[in-house]
Amino acid sequence: MKAEDFRIIFLGTPDFAVTSLDGLVCAGMKVVAVVTAPDKPSGRGLNASPSAVKKYAVEKNIPVLQPEKLKDPGFIETLRSYRADIQVVVAFRMLPEIVWNMPPLGTINVHGSLLPQYRGAAPIHRAVMNGEKETGVTTFRLQHAIDTGGILMQASMPIGENENTGTIYQKLSVLGSEVLVKTIRGIASGELKEQPQENLLQEPLHTAPKIFTEDCIIHWNQPAKVIHNLIRGLSPSPGALTQLNGKTLKIYSAHPIVKAHTFLPGTIESDGKNQLLFATSDGWIAVQELQLEGKKRMTIPEFLRGYRIAPM
Repeated sequence: MKAEDFRIIFLGTPDFAVTSLDGLVCAGMKVVAVVTAPDKPSGRGLNASPSAVKKYAVEKNIPVLQPEKLKDPGFIETLRSYRADIQVVVAFRMLPEIVWNMPPLGTINVHGSLLPQYRGAAPIHRAVMNGEKETGVTTFRLQHAIDTGGILMQASMPIGENENTGTIYQKLSVLGSEVLVKTIRGIASGELKEQPQENLLQEPLHTAPKIFTEDCIIHWNQPAKVIHNLIRGLSPSPGALTQLNGKTLKIYSAHPIVKAHTFLPGTIESDGKNQLLFATSDGWIAVQELQLEGKKRMTIPEFLRGYRIAPM
């Protein structure tokens, strides 16, 4: 059976998933249906807004399923009616076994890390936050435990020392699409064999749990490079957090300066025009882009034109 003959159901929601879906379509593969999140109210009028995957599927005339509950009998019956040979999951919610175990060839996932490293919901954020020099994508078959199934294919890429989650996200979406197409072709030819993740376990084993507000708070008593990694790992979203004169400040872009000083961590220094520095344990963080509570995102020159800094 050729890869182009596979009946594929695709499950995903954000634009990261769209790149993989488009890769399948452009490769001439038969995506018979898409499963994505229900439309969500957005904007001032709270009008229903479709997911990025739904928008793409509608443009390509691919049937769209949007179940509220993945165990709903009506949804399961409809899903089964498409007689999929294989399912593909990219950036979607956790699936019940009745869904992922339905197709004869199972369900494969595209994950934004080199598994078994960075299993979890935020692999790109966590890798950048930890200062990793390399990341990649993994295709694997789903099983009961999250992100633990047999690995089918992997591809790696470097993380530049000043790159943020946004730039890595875009690069990995493209790399993931390429690896997904190769994976489907490898399964079709019978040449691709699963490799148990247990064969690749090594210490330390990093995980990638969901990002919460407490993960975003900057602790200025840490080294400048550690704080720099936190800032770029949380950029462009949700943003690294600190306080400025009683208001929440999000920092999106900065560079570290390792230089001995006698200031307390968190002390602010500014020339009032082009420079805003926060003291760290071993130097400074020179902020480049920020957003003060109630204001828009700005560069430092823009910010300092309308805000006078009072040292902490």
